[in-house]
Amino acid sequence: MVSARFVVLTIVSAIFSSTQTLSAIAQSKPISPTVSKSQTVQPPDSLNPSPNPLDLPTSPEQVRSQQAQPITLQQAIALARKNNRDLQIARQTLQRSQAALRQVQAAQLPTLNTQAEIANERTARETLDDLKYLNEKSSPANVLSGTIEVGYDIFTAGRRPARIRSAQELVRFNRLDVQRLNEQTRLDVTNTYYDLQETDEQVRIAQAAVTNARRSLQDAISLEEGGLGTGFDVVRARVQLGNAEQELIDAQSQQDIARRRLVELLSLSETVDVSAADPVRQAGRWSLSLEDSILLAYKNRVELQQQLAQRRIAQQQRRIALADVRPQVSLFANYQILDDFNDEFSLKDGYAAGARLRWNFFDAGAARFGAAQEDANRAIAETRFAQTRNQIRFQVEQAYKNLQANARSIQTAAAALQQAQEGLEIARVRFQGGAGTQLDVIAAENDLTRADVNRLNAILNYNRALATLQRAVSNLSKSKSTNSSE
Repeated sequence: MVSARFVVLTIVSAIFSSTQTLSAIAQSKPISPTVSKSQTVQPPDSLNPSPNPLDLPTSPEQVRSQQAQPITLQQAIALARKNNRDLQIARQTLQRSQAALRQVQAAQLPTLNTQAEIANERTARETLDDLKYLNEKSSPANVLSGTIEVGYDIFTAGRRPARIRSAQELVRFNRLDVQRLNEQTRLDVTNTYYDLQETDEQVRIAQAAVTNARRSLQDAISLEEGGLGTGFDVVRARVQLGNAEQELIDAQSQQDIARRRLVELLSLSETVDVSAADPVRQAGRWSLSLEDSILLAYKNRVELQQQLAQRRIAQQQRRIALADVRPQVSLFANYQILDDFNDEFSLKDGYAAGARLRWNFFDAGAARFGAAQEDANRAIAETRFAQTRNQIRFQVEQAYKNLQANARSIQTAAAALQQAQEGLEIARVRFQGGAGTQLDVIAAENDLTRADVNRLNAILNYNRALATLQRAVSNLSKSKSTNSSE
């Protein structure tokens, strides 16, 4: 029996020694995604939400907004990268896929299991034999048994490496998804910040319109008192002031909504309110040609790499499906003990060692149809690659054209604003001198408001187009395609 134990231990040692390198592979950590760190001023910690994701306020004080805290666009982006829920879910999904990879890598190592049992047993056959042969009723047996076994799959018809490669591609896909959401979050935060800037400027323009309307009303009243104006001019000036005040109320409401929208996107604390600290100005310029921008987008966009990863996953899943009808070979070695407490013999042991072959010769075509599904998944990934490539080109072209158009609009709108300001002053002087009418002043005020709004829209639309173009190209930290005006 000593020689039997020696044989079993030799087989076990051989299995473990042949898989030492595989153990190192299985315990290795997948590469974590890298996110470029821009040199920006970090926002204060007071803006961050509660670390408990299940926190639910229960009193009005816990949800009452405090005074708005100004933040810059770069601070808003930094907060979003830290707090945005979609990004957090993407990172957690990546961690899950990394754990799944380690799980399938564990199949490269042998398995070790044991089983022990203590039983008081009497079989039905023994009872029947006692009755049949008129024997005395035998006592139940008190049995101790145990087994320890080591097993290792030496040939899986490609199933094991295919599962590992499939899991590696899924990790790669999820890592790319973190990068994709990081870029998309930057664009979403940038556009939302520009929306807040727009509402701030709309409030400023509306306040200026109210100031101008009050001045016009005062001029109309003074002229009426001096006998140079009419009551109709005063009434018309009051209507103009009422309309301007209503537009100011609407602009302030939209400003409050824009602030809360940014807070929600940044996942800030319940009591936090924010305002835009950056002034409205042209964000920068784009130095690449349209053709270079398209090629850079093809190179950088992770959505294309994701479709290639999906294609490789389908290829590995096809191998896994076909492995079901191919031979599987495994080694095993076990050691057993057995003792019946009721007999006069002591504890006895034994062993078994060998190889197992499993081959499913017929499965009614299940494996073949499973492989056909993965062939279809591979074709879908290839089609989506082409579709995504076309979408990327359109996004770059659209943003590039919008950028050029709004760059020209900024110059035109700035000149129109200056002319509208001069026109309002002339209309007031003419009205005060009796050469003009109140209607001329009101029209000049409306022209000034419209010119101011047009200039605001031209700048912000330019900035939005630039942010969209940066998103369409992506990975701008690795390329110097923009020059900021900050």
